Amino acid sequence: MINIIHGILLIVYIIVSVALTVIVLMQEGKQAGLTGAISGAADTYWGKNKGRSMEGGLMLATRVLAVVFIVLSLLLNLSIFS
Repeated sequence: MINIIHGILLIVYIIVSVALTVIVLMQEGKQAGLTGAISGAADTYWGKNKGRSMEGGLMLATRVLAVVFIVLSLLLNLSIFS
């Protein structure tokens, strides 16, 4: 029974790892950091409503998947599966 749970957790771990990699690669770079702030680009509609945009959704998904990844890493490292 423990081997089945370990196998399921391992499959979920692999899926979360791939999904986290894809979501991080889909995010925009922060290249316009200082120059965007100097020119006032941060005060656009997208800058103010970033939480509602696709970029905000990707950031939330990254945070959630990162927490799931860490929890699964800790679970898979337990000595109960050895």
